[in-house]
Amino acid sequence: MDITSIIESLNDAQRLAVTAPSQAMLILAGAGSGKTRVLVHRIAWQIQVGGHAAHSIMAVTFTNKAAKEMRARIEHLLNIPTHNLWIGTFHGIAHRLLRRHSKEAKLPETFQVMDSGDQLRVIKRLLNTLNLDDSKWPPREVQWYINAQKDEGIRARHSMETGDPYQRQMLIVYKAYEELCDRSGLVDFAELLLRGHELLRDNPDVLEFYQNRFQHIHVDEFQDTNTIQYAWLRLLTDGKDNLFVVGDDDQSIYGWRGAKIENIYSFQKHYPNHQVIKLEQNYRSTGNILKAANKIIANNTGRMGKELWTDAGEGEPCSLYAAFNEQDEAYFVVERIRTWINQGGSRSDTAILYRSNAQSRLFEEKLMATGTPYRVYGGLRFFDRAEIKNALAYLRLMANPDDDASFERVINTPTRGIGAKAIDDIRLIARDQSISLWTAAVALINQRNLSARATNALIGFLELIKALNQQATDLALYEKVKLVVEKSGLIGLYQKEKMDKGEEKVENLEELVNAARLFDFDQQNEEGMSELDLFLTHAALESGDSQADDYEDCVQLMTIHSAKGLEFKLVFLVGMEEGLFPSQQSVDDFVRLEEERRLCYVGMTRAMQQLYLTYAESRRLYGRESYPRPSRFLREIPSELIQEVRLRATVSRPATNIQPKHSSSISVGSYKLGQRVQHEKFGEGVVLQIEGSGAQERVQVNFKQAGVKWLMLSFAKLTTL
Repeated sequence: MDITSIIESLNDAQRLAVTAPSQAMLILAGAGSGKTRVLVHRIAWQIQVGGHAAHSIMAVTFTNKAAKEMRARIEHLLNIPTHNLWIGTFHGIAHRLLRRHSKEAKLPETFQVMDSGDQLRVIKRLLNTLNLDDSKWPPREVQWYINAQKDEGIRARHSMETGDPYQRQMLIVYKAYEELCDRSGLVDFAELLLRGHELLRDNPDVLEFYQNRFQHIHVDEFQDTNTIQYAWLRLLTDGKDNLFVVGDDDQSIYGWRGAKIENIYSFQKHYPNHQVIKLEQNYRSTGNILKAANKIIANNTGRMGKELWTDAGEGEPCSLYAAFNEQDEAYFVVERIRTWINQGGSRSDTAILYRSNAQSRLFEEKLMATGTPYRVYGGLRFFDRAEIKNALAYLRLMANPDDDASFERVINTPTRGIGAKAIDDIRLIARDQSISLWTAAVALINQRNLSARATNALIGFLELIKALNQQATDLALYEKVKLVVEKSGLIGLYQKEKMDKGEEKVENLEELVNAARLFDFDQQNEEGMSELDLFLTHAALESGDSQADDYEDCVQLMTIHSAKGLEFKLVFLVGMEEGLFPSQQSVDDFVRLEEERRLCYVGMTRAMQQLYLTYAESRRLYGRESYPRPSRFLREIPSELIQEVRLRATVSRPATNIQPKHSSSISVGSYKLGQRVQHEKFGEGVVLQIEGSGAQERVQVNFKQAGVKWLMLSFAKLTTL
């Protein structure tokens, strides 16, 4: 048997992980160390060398994009189809189990998956029926509470009554929400995982079947698992040592959304016969970048311990820029990017990473001012766009008239004369009689309490859905989608919108038809679902994906959280200031501070060739002016690994001596760097650079309204402020 293709490209540690005997294994994979390669080659090894059937292998990851990539790479490596492999996200695989065992899971066969937006609408309607003021009980806060409870495996009936009025009211809402979802056959993302766990826990025959089927279970990004996900994995592997997990405790940065770094440590207790293999050779960054990141993360306690290294050379030291203010910081970054591009660098190989979304505005302004294409990573994805969600709601309502979220979304989209009072009456009947909105609408029509206009409009809406369902019966999937797009009135609605936004929405609806046309039903369907149901589930799961689309050649702006898993040749880690990074909330919280340090480590290790670290001596953010100290993370980098970039030179300076400079001490000629000035035409600005002397002296000023300009002092008539 030729196994060369499986192991020849692996380093020693990777090869050890791929070829190890079947047992519980924790692969501690550092940033850029080839963890996906190890997972792919491990599965290929088990099939080709171990002789294990593809259907006995499960691989779980966190994004649909990662799952698709893993499947494609296995197919390429083995040159065999992989449809029997269970490779998918936690949510996707949980959904698959629930479809197969809906009866045991106490769900209707036609249950619908809600994405986050649909869930929020259901919660808003519920708060209204409970007569709760959404200014005191914000729907997003309620949504967070419900999902957090489910992520911990807690049902409303399991929660203990407390004397806390807030908790008591939240519990009432949670219970009402569960009842509404059960009545309507709706399942949110968190419910997929919780219900999937309960399915296995409460049905021994089902659990035994899957325990016997899946002889090898693999998990990517294990440090990001939450309580219910790990409990789900433990059930499937109970009494066996067949769990192969890949993770990195140094890259656990999602504690705020429920991820438990403790799961890595618990793994070693729950699987005492486990083996740990460390992947420390980095294939992404230069030596100096890795050394700086290693020194920072070493300040965290309780680490399992590893040190990244590379044989790609030391590279340039990390560059540090101390800006006078946030305007100067943005100007410096954009000018460096322009220099990089002019020297042959690619825009798409460049990223500006920040701790808070609020920091992006100035960088966007400067990039636009210089005509540099950019993209804020993580913008609205296709299935998140309002026009797409409206079309999908029509399709969902056709498939399941009792889908309250879809009913409420499109009952008056486009407007058809069903007023707010009529909708409120429908909600009231649904609440009082514990029935769906569709059934309540029928009851309201029969009661004849509406005006003739409202009655006819409501009848017309119900008849429209019925007619669409009848006409779509024998149509192909894309023809059903096309029928809904055309007959629902959505096309006409968006064609009426002014400028090019309406045209863009129409084009998006046309692309939805194309997406249905290209949908691979045969490969994805193993549960006997209809094409429409499978497509709707696909849309909901894609909408919940945490990864953004691939973009054209442009500079990438994103939060450091969004950057995880990505890499760029040139990276700017900006806003390195106490109170911003690390965040103010973490400064006095040991646990949060360690997660902030891990976040810094993740941000730094996105850089392949060049890493710039910047901070501002004064910053206006959230409407306040502050004079922050440089981030403690900068002081944790040894001096030999960092060089300070000044306006006209690059000098080495010990990072441990980083202190805020006073701009008043830096002056050339008549003006000081960082000085505020006034121009009679351009208004107020800040001095960024000064050149020349005497009659040839000129200054570069960043004006609030007019942007950056060079001015000859002999003509400018500037006044100091």
